[in-house]
Amino acid sequence: MFLEYFIWGAWYVTMATYMTEILQSSGVQVGAAYSALAIATMISPFFIGMVADKYFSAQRIMGVFHIVGGLLLYFSTQITNNAAFYWVILLYSLLYMPTIALSNNIAFSQMTDPGKQFPWIRVFGTVGWIAAGITIGVLDIAKTSSTFHLAAAASVILGLISFALPNTPPKGKGSDASSALGVEAFVLFKDKPYLIFFIAAVLVCIPLSFYYGFANLFLDQAGMENATGKMTLGQISEAMFILAIPFLFNTIGVKKMLLLGITAWLLRYVCFAFGNSDANLWMLYAGIILHGICYDFFFVTGYMYTEKKAGEKIKNAAQGLFTFATYGLGMFIGTWFSGFTSEYFTKEGVYQWEIIWLVPACISVAVLIYFILFFKEKLQIEKAA
Repeated sequence: MFLEYFIWGAWYVTMATYMTEILQSSGVQVGAAYSALAIATMISPFFIGMVADKYFSAQRIMGVFHIVGGLLLYFSTQITNNAAFYWVILLYSLLYMPTIALSNNIAFSQMTDPGKQFPWIRVFGTVGWIAAGITIGVLDIAKTSSTFHLAAAASVILGLISFALPNTPPKGKGSDASSALGVEAFVLFKDKPYLIFFIAAVLVCIPLSFYYGFANLFLDQAGMENATGKMTLGQISEAMFILAIPFLFNTIGVKKMLLLGITAWLLRYVCFAFGNSDANLWMLYAGIILHGICYDFFFVTGYMYTEKKAGEKIKNAAQGLFTFATYGLGMFIGTWFSGFTSEYFTKEGVYQWEIIWLVPACISVAVLIYFILFFKEKLQIEKAA
């Protein structure tokens, strides 16, 4: 788990900075590159459900994918053409995204009580992401191809280690694509509060895309020293706030938690719009640290809300549908929109960051108003039959 997310954190956070510095990429080209992971998120359930679960041991295919993926990450640094770079990143993403589900499957197959045991394993993923950011910051390589080399090395190492992981044989029967994509969970849309929430979840991925795609580049251009290392404060915040979620979920209720999450998005982008490396440096730090509330109070709470709404029979399908809609469809829309927005507000090669950040702030306001007006849910949610 440490290496799985170390790899992701090593190349993903700084890719916009690398593309701008080395490839002279435009905002649209940066957004397109980030959309690759969203496309992979939408496609990988087909592979997991129709191929991996039926024919291959999870640890072996995970090993092959990480080794080949490591080679692709290294190869991406030999490319100077933006179009070619996009296709390599897309191919890499198609190999990487299935390994997240595969690593989870391997872990679950060894556990007697996944509900209690898995969080203690998964937390090492967050630690890995933080370690990647700190390493890049200490080595001062955020603007160089070394971030991809670091991720490539970790990928090959994990690929080799994967072959030594506990055997997780194919299930034989497997699941079909509709099950993997959560089609059977469409019944949840008959529940109006969940439908309202689901639409909000897709929409809130648009401002989320601005952060993932352009925050590192912005902080670096704003003059923040060791921006990549300091962005790990967001993951530390995420790890801390997640501890409060079970308590708050049952006390203040899902609506207030989701509203807090959306409000945090608004505050974050206001901080980025008006922050700087001088008198308002605190606003840049606030924008980073708010990541814990932004992510946990909306997406983690959203997964919990989805599970409670779905009940035992379709909970796996419901989680698959939620992931497909947010990190797949929502992020795909968001990455392209953020790319075109940043390109539109660029004058003579200089990003107009204040205006750029006010765009996701306004979107957050719109989602907040929509959610307040239309989302009506009981404090305590009864599980579906």
